[in-house]
Amino acid sequence: MSETPAGMEEERLEWREGDMPYSEAFGDHFYCQTDGRLECGHVFLAGNALPGRWQTAGAFEIGELGFGTALNFCETWRQWKETRAKGGHLTFTSFELFPMQRSDIDRALARWPEIDGERRALTEVWPDRPKGIVSLDLDAQTRLRVVCGKALDGVRAETRLFDAWYLDGFAPARNAEMWSAELMAEVFAHTRPGGTFGTYAAAGFVRRNLLAAGFQVEKRKGFAGKREMLCGIRPV
Repeated sequence: MSETPAGMEEERLEWREGDMPYSEAFGDHFYCQTDGRLECGHVFLAGNALPGRWQTAGAFEIGELGFGTALNFCETWRQWKETRAKGGHLTFTSFELFPMQRSDIDRALARWPEIDGERRALTEVWPDRPKGIVSLDLDAQTRLRVVCGKALDGVRAETRLFDAWYLDGFAPARNAEMWSAELMAEVFAHTRPGGTFGTYAAAGFVRRNLLAAGFQVEKRKGFAGKREMLCGIRPV
């Protein structure tokens, strides 16, 4: 359902190599060309020490900058279902300027049989015209929220504190707003003490902005041929 009325533009997509979506607006692919699903596991799940951390939490909140094709959500949901504790609850909140249409999500995710069930379940209930805040209870222990609009506005208006963040905007050189000092400060302000982030990005200005916001930041080995990625924690 949509909680807030607000019209949004649609993403202009180009399909490359069959079913790999490419953003015309930002001049970038939506996920790693090697294997976006495996990159999600390396950067966002392992980068936030998941699924281990959610197995001992009654409720767990993940925030994401850039919903894109829903790949990160579907892979997270798959691993959550396999490892969650009885009675646990996951809320996954993503901030997305150009929410995709159902058919584009379906086409982009169909290349991974591992998340076939999650893809089908999501696209069955995804709204025809996503706008405002899309809130979907996908099973008794999983809620997806997609906040449509500019990330800075959306995060600033949030009342939740997050246990883990997936920072997954388009490449910093092509989408600098998603890595700005102002937005990183809002991400920090909406992170619980002891909460973490993971990102494939390792650009110097991104690291500096995260440090200035208050995070402790470390470099780790990136996925596939990428030399480095960043992870961090909000000090307790």
